[in-house]
Amino acid sequence: MSYRYVGILLNAAMYRGVPRRKTGQESLSNYEEAAAEFGLIPVFIHIGDIHIRKGRTAAYIYQNHQYEQVSMPIPDVIHNRAIFQNNAAHPTIRVLISRGVEVFNVNNRYGKDVIHRLLSADPFLRDSLPDTAVFSYPALRRFMEIHHDLILKPCRGTVGRGIIRLRHDKSGWRITYPSSMRRPACIQHKLRRGELPPYVQQYLHRFPYLIQERIPLAESKGRSFDFRVTVQRGMTGEWAVTGMFAKKSPPGMFVSNLAGGGKACPVPELLAEVMPSSQTSVVIAQVEHLALTIASYLSMKLPLLADLGLDIGVTQDGRIYFIECNGRDQRYGFKKAGMGDIWKATYREPMAFAWHLHNRRE
Repeated sequence: MSYRYVGILLNAAMYRGVPRRKTGQESLSNYEEAAAEFGLIPVFIHIGDIHIRKGRTAAYIYQNHQYEQVSMPIPDVIHNRAIFQNNAAHPTIRVLISRGVEVFNVNNRYGKDVIHRLLSADPFLRDSLPDTAVFSYPALRRFMEIHHDLILKPCRGTVGRGIIRLRHDKSGWRITYPSSMRRPACIQHKLRRGELPPYVQQYLHRFPYLIQERIPLAESKGRSFDFRVTVQRGMTGEWAVTGMFAKKSPPGMFVSNLAGGGKACPVPELLAEVMPSSQTSVVIAQVEHLALTIASYLSMKLPLLADLGLDIGVTQDGRIYFIECNGRDQRYGFKKAGMGDIWKATYREPMAFAWHLHNRRE
């Protein structure tokens, strides 16, 4: 009997946790359930175990009521859920693709500067982007002359770490920045002579940053919010919105990331607090349209995208803005928002797309 396998490519730590089912926010059972619906068998692999010359890999597969490690041929279709911290994995991925293996979401950590540059080349999408530039001190001075609220964010930062806010009020410019670039707790004080604190300057010299006008996001009870929109390709190969939830910032904070203390909740529930019901459906439709347009556009520029999490904001007057793109959508926000069916669907659609790729090959 011929089996259809789909490889789920994981980082080393997550891969080691598979036999103990200790894979953080990644749900093995959701993969198993979704793959079974399409007659697929998910196997969990790590880039270091792939032997190109032999055409084989070590993999964890569920059998005998447990996950067992086996040696098997490299799957024809692989869903990449790993983030590679160095370039050592890239040659292996390139060779796999050159030999006909379908690897989707092959790179899931494009820099924010790369994504912004691609999107700003499109006239329609450009209108939905905040004013943005790669950080330099001349660029910062220019932005401080034309905007009164700025965000400095790492080009490759994640879960809200390292984000800095500069805001001008009656007393001058004030800066808010993390007490540690890995912790959400913030320090706030007035800029002296317009100069950034030495600690912040050191960090800006170490890592590439973007400067961005801060979108005046809509607020609910003093807490700003934006939307995480999961856009995926399924069994037809076409993009569709799987679902979205709202991310509300913690009290007194300006970032809404769940890992930094943000709260996930259903979008209609939150919008009902801040705008008339007649406007709610319009905003949701506009957010979905922008998300689909961005996903379709990026998939023409980047190789085999199929699974994205887009952060999209709305202002109090209903204007829609793209904030950033996540190539490895964490998905668990739907579970936290009480949207269990959508959470499961975010695993189903990549397996449906793997089924689509298998059929296309045959």
